[in-house]
Parts: sequence; C-alpha cells; structure tokens
Amino acid sequence: MLVYPSGLDLSSSHLRFLTARLRERRRAIGSRWRRLSAGRQALLTLAHLRNGHPYAQLAAGFGIGTTTAYRYITEAVDVLAALAPSLVVQSASTKAFVLLDGTLLPTDRIAADRPFYSGKHKKHGMNVQVLADPAGRLLWASPALPGAIHDVRAAREHGIIDTLADAGIKRWADKGYRGAGGTVRTPCWGRWETLSTGQQAVNRSHAKIRALVEPAIATLKTWRLLRKLRCSTTRITHLVQAVLTLHLTGSN
Repeated sequence: MLVYPSGLDLSSSHLRFLTARLRERRRAIGSRWRRLSAGRQALLTLAHLRNGHPYAQLAAGFGIGTTTAYRYITEAVDVLAALAPSLVVQSASTKAFVLLDGTLLPTDRIAADRPFYSGKHKKHGMNVQVLADPAGRLLWASPALPGAIHDVRAAREHGIIDTLADAGIKRWADKGYRGAGGTVRTPCWGRWETLSTGQQAVNRSHAKIRALVEPAIATLKTWRLLRKLRCSTTRITHLVQAVLTLHLTGSN
C-alpha cells in the first residue's frame, strides 16, 4: 500500500516507474527546484488517478497550492501518456484471438453536450475501445471519442478493424460491431425466438467467450478517476493513455 495521507492500493513498482520518468524529465528541461520531489510528485499523481481525489483535497494533503497540484499532475500525466503504446499488433498476434469491446467513461454535462450523449448508456461520456486477451487481461485502450459515436465507427476510426484484419488476428465482439467485416466475429443477428437452434447455440457460446472482456474493462476502471470524469474532454485521452502505461508497466 502506498500512502499520501490515505492508502493507495497500488504496488510500489508504479511509484518507482513514474518517479524515474519524472526525474528524467526534470533533467531534460533543467528544472532546479520544485516544491515536491519527483517521488512526491509521482505519489500525488497516483493518488489523483487511483482515488479520483480533486485537486483541492490533494493540495491540502501534500501542503501545496491547488494550482501547483494541477500543474504537477498534468505534467506527470503527459509524461505517462507519451509512453503509451499504439495499437498492440505484435502482442495481439501471439494470442489465439483477442476480445474487442467499447466502454463509456462518464463525464459531467457540458454546454455543447450533444456529441457526448450515449443513447445506449443513457448518459454523457467518452467512448473508449478496449482490447483484451483470451484470459481477460487488458492489452490496449484507445484514445477517447465522444460518447455519441457508435462502437463499430469508433473501431474503424482508430484503425482497429483494418490493422488487425491485415495481421490476420481474430476478434470476438458483440452485436455493436455488426458489419465490421474483416476478422471480427459477432453473434448471429435477430431476435432470440427467430433464431434456429444452431444459431442459438452459437450465440450462447459466443457470449461466454466475449464476456471475458469484462475483467479488462473493470481493470481500466479500478482507476477511480475514470469512473466519473470532471475535466475537459480534451484531457481524457491523456488520462486513459497514462492509466494504460501504468497498467502495462505493473503487469510486466
């Protein structure tokens, strides 16, 4: 458990990794003095990402100003986001198949909120595409798009459909990806009572396999900040990429 004044359910490897990256950045930009050491800045950032604590609360806990807390966290998140991998074709190619699904990261309502309203989830948020291995482990998370964008369109915009099809990687997905083509496998389309016995059996088997993506989505949302985002929508992709970098670092 890491502490700041409250406990963080993270391994110390996350703290060591981020501390090392921040020290490298400080040397690169020639930073001479900071209110917090690189280790304390790393702990501040992890507390924000893991627990979702607001800047004012974090600033009080670390004895710094709210603006300083914001600047330190933004800097650390940008450092992590820059290390996030692009679409993980190489690691995915070693798997028998991968699981593809989309999730909505809820946000506060904003003035121009129509593009961010998901009719499927009945709330405002950002669409993030997730790839998992057959064991349900998170492999990759996409940049965030407005929640009104359908899953199959988001997958196409990120190049997931074409890139993995070119690599011959099979993907299992739900009905939201119907018509994606390539190597995407979706359930048989139609109302349950109109499907044949064989099609119903195929859909039951498909659902059991596809459900394994849920632990990967849950892993992403163990970072509580992503459960209710209150920042600018332009910052959400950086937050997702920062979390992905920390997750992949901790799982290696």
